[in-house]
Amino acid sequence: MSATSARGAWLRAAIAAALFLALDQATKQLVIHSIERGESRNVFFGIELVHVRNKGVAFGAFGGGGVPVTLITVVAVSFLLAYFAIRARTPWLWLPVGVIAGGALGNLLDRVRDGAVTDFIDPMLWPAFNVADIGIVVGILGLLYVIEGKKPSPTSTS
Repeated sequence: MSATSARGAWLRAAIAAALFLALDQATKQLVIHSIERGESRNVFFGIELVHVRNKGVAFGAFGGGGVPVTLITVVAVSFLLAYFAIRARTPWLWLPVGVIAGGALGNLLDRVRDGAVTDFIDPMLWPAFNVADIGIVVGILGLLYVIEGKKPSPTSTS
C-alpha cells in the first residue's frame, strides 16, 4: 500500500471525528436549551431525557472531575492515536478511531468549557449518558472487531 492510503485513513478518521463531535455537541445544545437542569421528560417506557451534569468519567466514576479526568482522557486518546499512527493502513480502523476520538473530544470540550459533561439519555436501571459516550463504547467495540475480528483466510491453490 502507498503512503496515500495512510493519509487517506487519517483524513477519513478526522472526518468521522468531526462529524461525531458535531452530532454530540448539537444534541447537548438541544438538551441545554430545551430541558432545565435536573428536569426529566419521559420519551417512552424506561427511557427519559434528562439534563444532568457529570464531573466524572463513565457512570460518574472519579466524580470529582478536574485535572485527573482530563489527563486520563488526553492520555487515552494519545495512546489511541499512536496506535492508529502505526496501523493506519489497517482496513476500517479509521472508523472506530474517528468515532472514539470524536466522542472523547466532545466530552473533553464540555469539561473545559463547562467543568462537567452534559448527559441526557437516562434509561431505567442505568446511569445517564450522551451521544459522545455512545460513540466511545461503540467505537471501542468496533476497534476490537477491526483488530481481532475475522481475518481473511489465505486462498490455497491446489
